[in-house]
Amino acid sequence: MQNLQSFASAMSRRLLREAGNLPALSGNDFASSKEIQRPLDVLSQGSGSFSAFPKSNEQITTPSLPESAENVNAANQLSAPVTQSADKESSGSKYSNWIFVLIFPAAILLILVPILVCRKRGNASMGPWRTGLSGQLQKAFVTGVPKLNRPELEAACEDFSNILNTFPTCTVFKGTLSSGVEICVVSTSISSIKDWPRSAETLFRKKIDTLSRVNHKNFVNLIGYCIENQPFMRMMVFEYAPNGTLSDHLHVKVYEHLDWAARMRIIMGMAYCLQYMHHELDPPVAVNDMRSDAIFLTDDYAAKIADVGVWKELADKAKATKEDGSSRSVSPPDLAGNVFCFGALLIEIISGKLPETNDPDCICIWAEEHLKAKSYSTLVDTSLQDHQADELEAICEVIQGCTDPDPMQRPQMRDVTSKLKAILAITPEGAGPRLSPLWWAELELLSMKSN
Repeated sequence: MQNLQSFASAMSRRLLREAGNLPALSGNDFASSKEIQRPLDVLSQGSGSFSAFPKSNEQITTPSLPESAENVNAANQLSAPVTQSADKESSGSKYSNWIFVLIFPAAILLILVPILVCRKRGNASMGPWRTGLSGQLQKAFVTGVPKLNRPELEAACEDFSNILNTFPTCTVFKGTLSSGVEICVVSTSISSIKDWPRSAETLFRKKIDTLSRVNHKNFVNLIGYCIENQPFMRMMVFEYAPNGTLSDHLHVKVYEHLDWAARMRIIMGMAYCLQYMHHELDPPVAVNDMRSDAIFLTDDYAAKIADVGVWKELADKAKATKEDGSSRSVSPPDLAGNVFCFGALLIEIISGKLPETNDPDCICIWAEEHLKAKSYSTLVDTSLQDHQADELEAICEVIQGCTDPDPMQRPQMRDVTSKLKAILAITPEGAGPRLSPLWWAELELLSMKSN
């Protein structure tokens, strides 16, 4: 409305200037009008929105006309239609202005409301991916990651010949997308749909949905999945961490040695990730089998936690259903057990001791006497040239709390992270990888999906 008023003022001033150029009545017009019956000049009323002449006390100033009754009547007859026309045009202009004022905001609302609604729905499904995954990838039928076809993954993994590792329950392939971004493809070892009961399929889809909600820089994020029945195939596609596992760097000599500072950064990366999974996700998520060989390292030695226990869980579910027909529901996340595994990992990281079995209790029993005696330095890896005594003490206190035999006495991960951050002074940005090709992998997978 302010713009319309400004426009009206400008046009009024312009018309006022033009009014000064209109021809005036000649001096002999009155005399000649008695002899020649010429048509009466009709005063212009402009467009109907603005007056064509200057106003004086809100009245239009008109030239003097003859006082004869005939001329007056003629003037009245001619001016009446003009006035009516002006009124109609004026009301039509006002009506057009109101239409503009009402329709324009309505059109904007019609455009914005669907966008806002879609954005809200998209954020609800992609919330866990708010730090990484683009919103266009939230279009799968059960999850926030895209469903991929076998030929796409087969081409990326070189006909599934590029095998990274083989386990009793799954096979791990390395793939390379056309953009050069590397991916990790994990496939179940089950090769027939007859050995894959409905309960296993339900669990598989629930796991996809759960892992798709996790988006953290220190987690091996799920970026796609594949479901094929002919031939049978169940696959998950993860981002790739190219620098091996934490176990490799702690226990295999050919891998680069980790100094004290690097180990502290790995500890903080794991702590931030578990805090996010336990306290920022709803419902919370726990890593089923957190071991040093399930902690992968990036190019700059940032930790990335992988949930490798999902495949064993799937195989156990399929086996139990096949043998006794049981179909037990998925158990709730064991957060206290997750905290215990974190404490056991801290012992392995600072000591460099290789656990004898996959059971974390063994290494906790070994460290217990040193922790009770507070002889913390005896736990430090002998290959380390130096370490910070105050940092070691804080870590050992965290270990004692996390490995408490009573799960109810174990601290929550937010408390563990807060205590470690206070002494190690490593921020979430400092513990995360500096460069990540995850976005490029997601972008190409989106392109593959759309094609």
